[in-house]
Amino acid sequence: VILSLCVHRKSVKKGFDFTLMVAGESGLGKSTLVNSLFLTDLHKDRKLLNAEERISQTVEITKHTVDIEEKGVKLKLTIVDTPGFGDAVNNTECWRPVTDYIHQQFEQYFRDESGLNRKNIQDNRVHCCLYFIPPFGHGLRPVDVEFMKALQDKVNVVPLIAKADCLTPSEIKKLKEQLREEIDKYGIKIYQFLDCDSDEDEEFKQQDKELKESTPFAVIGSNTVVEARGQRVRGRLYPWGIVEVENPSHCDFVKLRTMLIRTHMHDLKDITGDCHYENYRAQCIQTMTRCVFICCLMGFFHFIFTLIVYFVGTVCVHTLNS
Repeated sequence: VILSLCVHRKSVKKGFDFTLMVAGESGLGKSTLVNSLFLTDLHKDRKLLNAEERISQTVEITKHTVDIEEKGVKLKLTIVDTPGFGDAVNNTECWRPVTDYIHQQFEQYFRDESGLNRKNIQDNRVHCCLYFIPPFGHGLRPVDVEFMKALQDKVNVVPLIAKADCLTPSEIKKLKEQLREEIDKYGIKIYQFLDCDSDEDEEFKQQDKELKESTPFAVIGSNTVVEARGQRVRGRLYPWGIVEVENPSHCDFVKLRTMLIRTHMHDLKDITGDCHYENYRAQCIQTMTRCVFICCLMGFFHFIFTLIVYFVGTVCVHTLNS
């Protein structure tokens, strides 16, 4: 117990790095949700594109870092955005820049890990990808299937139903069931909640059960503070009433935040390091071993060839002299 407390104190003092990627077509509220989750404004200077500019825009990667401290715990949060994804007329392999970026972070970490100074390695690996699914369609689109399958072995993919306030509770329930069926049908590997240990308290077990049953999370984001039931809350004001972002009966925002920040952040980081990155690292070592073997083999053949040339040359000289 004392050892675990010491490790915990050391981790808290050092702080945590967490990289969160958000992906999905424009207009689904990605930036708004991130701002709502972490109570910050990461895109205040962003230029909004018109429809024509969005169609012609290619997928690019933008990165924003913010330091957050809560109850003495420091978190260095990096948000990786993917503007332009899914907005073009032809979205063939639009996921390629995203997978390239994830691969580049693995490559950089592998270089740093293989270097001499390994004490202060900056971990920029992507620990989780929130993928926003439009609420207006009827399940997964081809681009959704392609994207999640392209990323499933590289990062923890967490699918979300965006703009859940566009749907009724019964529509949300029906869409969730359909998405779960299609995710199984297409063999898409999304982030799986681990089973609780037997010694976990009942409250945590119940919370974990509710998180599992709520996937994919139906979310709402808002940068606006409104008044509801005599309290000021983040929400959206409509002619028919108010949708509260942090009201569990309105959406799964609180469950998503709980998962990301409180209960499963370490698990997301562990799976990234022990599974996704380890697979990449094993491939790198295998490739390096193969290259060394080929080089040694080529060196051996070069040595044999040199001996043969030397031997033939010596024989020819003796023949000419005789």
